[in-house]
Amino acid sequence: MRLTSKGQVTIPQSLRARTGLLPGVEVTFEEVEGGVRIRPAHGAEGGKQMPVLQRLRGSATVRMSTSEIMALTRKE
Repeated sequence: MRLTSKGQVTIPQSLRARTGLLPGVEVTFEEVEGGVRIRPAHGAEGGKQMPVLQRLRGSATVRMSTSEIMALTRKE
């Protein structure tokens, strides 16, 4: 992964999903030994979503394929 000339980098989707870094979430950067840490900003509107997502993570009890989910949403 490369940093662009504007200082931008793409955070992999799987990592964004696991950590609650959703579109619109404000983040903070913290300098740590050997690098930089990124995390949702405390008190930021988007940051309030993260605890909810953490509570729900792993709570699904039914395993369904994408095709099965789509069939339910289309009432097939």
